[in-house]
Amino acid sequence: MDLTPLRESRDFRLLYAGFLGALIGTLMTSVAVAVQVYDLTGSPAQIGLVSLARALPLVVGVLIGGVLADRGDRRTLMLVTRLPLTLVAAGLMVNALLPQPQLWVIYVATGLTGLFAGLGGPAMLAAIPALVGTERLAAAGALTAASTQLAALLGPALGGVLVAGPGLAACFAVDAAGFLVFSVALLFVRPLPAPQASATGKGLRQAFGAVADGVRFVRGHRLIVGLLLVDAAAMVFTMPQALYPVLADEQFGGGPGVVGLLYAAPALGALVGAATSGWTARAGGHALIGAVLLWGLSLVGFGLTTVLPLALALLALAGLGDLISETLRSALLQHGTPDELRGRVSGLWMVQATVSPALGNAAVGFLAELSGARFAVVTGGVVCVVATLAVAARFPALRAARLGVAPPSERAAPSEGVGSPREGAER
Repeated sequence: MDLTPLRESRDFRLLYAGFLGALIGTLMTSVAVAVQVYDLTGSPAQIGLVSLARALPLVVGVLIGGVLADRGDRRTLMLVTRLPLTLVAAGLMVNALLPQPQLWVIYVATGLTGLFAGLGGPAMLAAIPALVGTERLAAAGALTAASTQLAALLGPALGGVLVAGPGLAACFAVDAAGFLVFSVALLFVRPLPAPQASATGKGLRQAFGAVADGVRFVRGHRLIVGLLLVDAAAMVFTMPQALYPVLADEQFGGGPGVVGLLYAAPALGALVGAATSGWTARAGGHALIGAVLLWGLSLVGFGLTTVLPLALALLALAGLGDLISETLRSALLQHGTPDELRGRVSGLWMVQATVSPALGNAAVGFLAELSGARFAVVTGGVVCVVATLAVAARFPALRAARLGVAPPSERAAPSEGVGSPREGAER
């Protein structure tokens, strides 16, 4: 793994450490929320709906946050949207301590989490090129993905242990502490103002126009459209996380501890992928497509087996594919987007990247209600493979893409204040 961004950039180290601390707490909470909702309702569909409740406010948040990230200081935006999340996690803790926890509190807290995460998320994505330089995007993407997967390994496993031991409230308390750690780390990051070219025009009309600029750029860039679609193919159809409590109970005969293992297994495979990810700096579309296919096929196998060790191994293999695809998608997206548009394009990316898993969790939850959890997982994996092959066939620019090389056919649609078509296609 290339550690150069961490060695060379103090600010990236701070952002990286704070992000990791917050994410561990968040993923502990994801296990606690799934277990609590299933205990309160006994319904896998309700677990999926909780994911959807986070996604809808997040869509609003990222669209606004993308504009704000291109108009103001990105560090400040990250800071003011992370502090309120401490209070949201504390609210979940209080609710868990009540004699009869309220389901509506979980929905409200989940929605607020999505809103604030959306408002600050585009700023974080847009800040990374300024902190590490465009030549280190693949390395920074691999490190960020590795931190995500490390948190995904530690967070759910610790969450399962805490739910089975001290209880739900302990998970929510750690989540609140994690957001405090992130906020403190951001205080020491240098200011990250938006490019001057995109920092003008403060009115509502200009804001809507700014979002439209981002949409026009994406629509005129076939590679980015292909990246969005292949990500949707991977996420909409194959999101088994909502079914982990059900599968742990019905398929593997376990409790919260097994739920934590199911959440953690993909992260273990992803860490292996991150440790060997140096080659991704020279990779491109073919590697991305192969990684998504690995994800889908591994989940088909996971849905078919009833042997827990084999299921965990297949989830780990799926996690490896997900890590490689996430690294390449992020690097190709940032490489193809000019800096003055990165906030808005990152916002649109986050809309797709968050709505797709939420819809996937809701879809598999309802499908599981109708036909069983195992059938839902296997069906999703098969559809993912077919959809990925269809996107690869339809978008030659995706297959031909390589980091550091912009396909000559890619040109952004011209728009006021966005930059030339050639700049949008080649930067």
